[in-house]
Amino acid sequence: MAKPRDTSPPRAWQRMLSGRRLDLLDPSPLDVEIEDIAHGLSRVARWNGQTEGEQSYSVAEHSLLVENLVVALKDTTPIKWRLAALLHDAPEYVIGDMISPFKAVIGDEYKAVEARLQGAIHIRFGLPAELPAEIKALIKRADRISAYIEATQIAGFSETEARRLFGRSKIGAGVKLSPSSPNDAKERYLRRFAELCG
Repeated sequence: MAKPRDTSPPRAWQRMLSGRRLDLLDPSPLDVEIEDIAHGLSRVARWNGQTEGEQSYSVAEHSLLVENLVVALKDTTPIKWRLAALLHDAPEYVIGDMISPFKAVIGDEYKAVEARLQGAIHIRFGLPAELPAEIKALIKRADRISAYIEATQIAGFSETEARRLFGRSKIGAGVKLSPSSPNDAKERYLRRFAELCG
């Protein structure tokens, strides 16, 4: 006798180390914990791990750099928007860091999942689900500066290629990247989060 076919929908949630169960299709802010975010981001490698050095350069470290660059670009940025900068890639604690070319291949469905997760994360930490356009633009500018720094220092890009792809800015010229261990990156991320949250 044939076994009945399972018609239940596929599992769309992930169990977190905190014990939370985060639904990717309908994420609840109540299931978002900063410790899970910091843990995940500290173990997700930027540039698909194609970086120089003993350690991978993590999304947690990238997020710390972007938050620093936001302040360098506009030192009057209110703390809540600095927090938004720190959390700008937070959905990647669940979905990983997909490189931009792959995001372009996948298209709108990926962006929709990412946006739902980002909205839940923002609400969990007292930010609007959708950031004001000028704040999004400021964070995006810092993100592109960070990409140039990372590309030229640890990801094997020539300055010419990186400038063509990401632009170049005098902001961040003194930054020297030194990828650290996941545990160190996690602790620094959590410490900065605590500072921003007062």
